[in-house]
Amino acid sequence: MNILELELLTDTIDETELFYNNVIGLKTISKNNSSISFAAGATKLTFRSSENLMPVYHFAFDIPNNKLQEAFAWIEKKTKILVVIPPDKIADFYNWNAKSFYFYDNNGNVLEFIARFSLDNASEKPFDGSSIVSLSEIGLVSNNVSQFSDEICKKYDLSLFPKQPKLNKFIVLGTDTGLFILVEENRDWYPTDKKAKSFWTKVVFYNDGKTREIEVF
Repeated sequence: MNILELELLTDTIDETELFYNNVIGLKTISKNNSSISFAAGATKLTFRSSENLMPVYHFAFDIPNNKLQEAFAWIEKKTKILVVIPPDKIADFYNWNAKSFYFYDNNGNVLEFIARFSLDNASEKPFDGSSIVSLSEIGLVSNNVSQFSDEICKKYDLSLFPKQPKLNKFIVLGTDTGLFILVEENRDWYPTDKKAKSFWTKVVFYNDGKTREIEVF
């Protein structure tokens, strides 16, 4: 699965543009009074204007699998990286064959840079925002994760991510290149104490030879 487009909400379009331009190094590809879009590798990332919603999401960017430490140092110069298991700031997902680190954006979204060692995406280019491969994860929130998972799998021909066992309140769908992270409402967004809430989200994704669109509220 590949995430082609991701649309989210923000109360602060101008501040969001500054953060994504200056901290992550994404280029603005379009902007008007109600939305802004960035190029995040192969994914188009769009924020649409909301008012006093204070929406919070979790999503992840794939980076070249040989650039984790370089990307860490690059981001750390510009914003605070979150502790995962004190004192470590690098999360080791050994069953996923991946490592990552986390930080907040200006909206309080929980962002992740993840290096997946099963993918062939190493790069010799010095790391910057143009090194981002794609958006590879988006968190989706439900009050019944198992039922939500069954509905999505049936409607969109998706399957469980084979590297992650199915849990009652945490289910992962997709493949190494694109994942839906399904969590129960009010579960903490790892590695923070921010509670997961459902906010409007739109995803255009490619899977099994078809381009699909999912919209949740």
